[in-house]
Amino acid sequence: MDNRLQINQPIRPLPKTQQPNKTAQKKKNSNSPSFKDVLGEKMKGKEKLSFSKHAQKRINSRAIPVTKAELDKLNNGVEKARDKGARDSLVMVNNVAYIVSVENNTVVTAVDEESMDDNVFTNIDSAVFMK
Repeated sequence: MDNRLQINQPIRPLPKTQQPNKTAQKKKNSNSPSFKDVLGEKMKGKEKLSFSKHAQKRINSRAIPVTKAELDKLNNGVEKARDKGARDSLVMVNNVAYIVSVENNTVVTAVDEESMDDNVFTNIDSAVFMK
């Protein structure tokens, strides 16, 4: 059968099996966020900050106090860095420098004020100072 339109042939709607699915079209055209976006928003901030073995060793050897209030400030600093697109950040909390892998939500190391000899930090793309 020839599917081309003939000059004197009436125009007929497509059979239902060939008509596009209107609900699928509506979903594609809507401006609602994707499942991935919604899940990302729900998970954001839910992950607890973890400490690498190296960071734990430094905190213990330098007797750096890590209170709940300081952890909250550290978490807030990491979230601020994440919101700006940071990957590896220096987060200062009460004169303690934490180097954090924002992507992995992991504290890599911690340096207190007394141990900051050179005051040089490398391999970071951002710094956050928490009050």
